Amino acid sequence: MKNPLLKKIFLTLLALILLGGFGWVVTKSGPLAPVQVTVAPVTRQAIEASVFGIGTVEARYTYRLGPTAAGRVKRVLADVGEMVSAGQTLAEMEAIDLDSRIQAAHAQLKLASSENQRTASLANRALLSTSAAEARQQDAAVAAANLQALQQQRSNLSLTAPVAGIITTRDAEPGTTLVAGQPVLTLADPQSYWVKARIDQSLALGLQVGQTASITLRSAPQQPLVGKLVRIEPLSDSITEERIVGITFTPPPASLSLGELAEVTLQTGQKADALVIPNAAPQHYDGQTGVWKLNGDNTLQFTAIQTGIQSLDGQLEVLGGLQADDEIVVYTSKALTPTSKIKVVEQLAGSKP
Repeated sequence: MKNPLLKKIFLTLLALILLGGFGWVVTKSGPLAPVQVTVAPVTRQAIEASVFGIGTVEARYTYRLGPTAAGRVKRVLADVGEMVSAGQTLAEMEAIDLDSRIQAAHAQLKLASSENQRTASLANRALLSTSAAEARQQDAAVAAANLQALQQQRSNLSLTAPVAGIITTRDAEPGTTLVAGQPVLTLADPQSYWVKARIDQSLALGLQVGQTASITLRSAPQQPLVGKLVRIEPLSDSITEERIVGITFTPPPASLSLGELAEVTLQTGQKADALVIPNAAPQHYDGQTGVWKLNGDNTLQFTAIQTGIQSLDGQLEVLGGLQADDEIVVYTSKALTPTSKIKVVEQLAGSKP
C-alpha cells in the first residue's frame, strides 16, 4: 500500500477490529464472561424415599443329607431339580462292617450284664466291695449305650427328607464310600427362598426390618414381585462399602432359580406434602451445605438448608431454608460466589438433554 495515509487508516481499523474481537471473547467466554447456570423452582409435592440394591436368590434353609457314620452309598433315589416331600426316602447306605460290629456289641453287652449281676450278688453278701460292683455296673451301662448307638446308625442308613423341598445338588453316586457328615444330596426349602442384596452404605440409614420391597428377577424383568425386608446384617462389606440385607418373597412364587440375579427397591419413607428440590442442587460453600438462590434482580444468595428423604428419581426433601417457588441453581458451568455474574440457560453446553 503506497499511500501512507491509507496504510495508517487500515492499520488503525485492523487494530480496532482485533481489540473488539478480543474484548468480545473475554466478555463472552473468558474470565469476565457470565457463568452459565440452569435453575428450577422449589416445589411442594409428594415424595417417596427408596433405595436400590442388587443381589441373588438364595435358600435361607438348606439341608446336607449324609450318613452319621462311615458307609457306602447303596442307592440314590432322587436327582437334582426334583421336588420331594417331607419324610420321603432319598438315599440308602450300606454300612461298612456295621452288622459285625452290632453282633460284637451284643456279645459285649451280654458279658457285661452277666458280670454285673455276678458282682452285684457278691456285693450284697459282702463278698465284694461296693466300688468293684459299681464299676461292673458302669461297664454294663457303657456296653448298652454302645449297642444303642450302633443300632441308631443302622436306622440312619436310610436318608429321608426333613422337609418338603427341591434337590439342589447330588454329591455322591452308588458305590461311593463316604465319611460321617459327607453329603449324598443337598435339599433346599423353597418356602425359605429370599434375596441377599447389597445396599450402598450412604443410602442405608433409613433401612428398617419390615419395610416393603419390590423384587425384579433377571428372568422376568416386567413382572416385579412383592417382598419384605427381614434382615439387616450388622457387618458391612468394608471393601465395597455396602450393607447386606435379606428380603423375603411375600408370597414365594411358584418357581425360582437359585443364584438368579435380582434387583430390589426398598421403600424407606414417604411424605404426602413436602418441599422438594433436585438432588443435584445442594452445594458446599463456606463450610455449609446449601443452595444458590436466585434473587429477583438476578443476583445470587447462598442459603443453608436442612434436607430429609431422597427419592430414586433425583428429588430431595427440604426441611428448612427455602420456600415454595424459590428459584435455585441446579447446574453451573463454574463454581459460584455471591458476586458471580450469571446467565440462565435451558441446558449447559456439552450436557445431555
